This record gives sequence, structure tokens and C-alpha cells, in this order.
Amino acid sequence: MEGLLDWLLGALALPKVGLSAIFMISLISATLLPLGSEPAVFAYIKLQPDMFWQVLAVATLGNTLGGAIDWWMGYGAKVALLRYRRRRAHGHPHAKPPSAGKPVLNTRYFRWMRRRGAPILLLSWLPGIGDPLCTLAGWLRIPFGPSVCYMAIGKFLRYLLTTSALLWIPDSFWRSVIQWF
Repeated sequence: MEGLLDWLLGALALPKVGLSAIFMISLISATLLPLGSEPAVFAYIKLQPDMFWQVLAVATLGNTLGGAIDWWMGYGAKVALLRYRRRRAHGHPHAKPPSAGKPVLNTRYFRWMRRRGAPILLLSWLPGIGDPLCTLAGWLRIPFGPSVCYMAIGKFLRYLLTTSALLWIPDSFWRSVIQWF
């Protein structure tokens, strides 16, 4: 993954250290690719503490844009599925006959998200489930604008809390935690 990131930053002529790198790492980590942006954000802020708010803003922007990409991927997948079903229903010559009317995904499992709507995307920062939540929001056609707003709030709060904890909790505490392992 590091080689891919180095290639991408080189291809875009971006420095390996700087706000543009923070933006790219944050954007990539918000898509379905497994990459964490917190270490890069923390390291940059540790090197340049006076850039705290700028780094958080750039990381939040990149991560939110990645979440918006996930939303559009979910929306596009739903539109493609509906077109495919419509084509099958109208007897397209290359389409297979419809299966016994069974949906591809059982939406009863997603009712909880549809009921809560965009505010559920405050949880889009959670590792492992945050990116799929953004994709699912697009699939369920939860309004894009509010979805992005809630994504941004959740992602900003995550960066603020994690980076603050890493910066303002004494290094001796982290060393003692590491010794346990």
C-alpha cells in the first residue's frame, strides 16, 4: 500500500510530506481501501504544531470527499441494479429471465438506517463500518447534502479527538501502554 501511495504522490507531483499528502492520504483512507490517515495527521502535527487547525481542516476535507465518493458509489450501484432489473423485466434479448421476484438485497436489514437518515453518518469515522455506512447511504438514497454534512462533522470530531489525545496526553503514558504489549 505504501508503494501505491508513493507512486500516486509522485504521479501527481505532490510532496511526500505536506498538506497535499495529508489530503491524499485522508481521501484514500475514506474510500473502501484499507489505509489509516490518523498516523500521518498526527505525525505532521507533531512536526509542525502551529499547523494544527489547518491539518485538521485538510484531513477532514479529504476524508469527507472520500466519504462522498463512497456515497456516489452506493448510489451508482443502486441505479445500475434498477436498470438491470428493468431491462430483465421488459424481456431484453440478452437478459436472463427474472428470478422468482426475490430482491438481491433484503432491505429490511437497512430500515434502521433509513429511519435515522443522514445523522447516522456521524458514525462514518468508525473503523471498519464507516466507509460501508457512506456507501449504504448512497444505496438507500439518503439525501446527499445532509449526508456529507454529517460525514464532515463526524470525521472532524474524530481527527480532533484522536489527535488531541495523542498530543496532550503525556508521552510517558503512551510508553507505559506500549510496554503492556
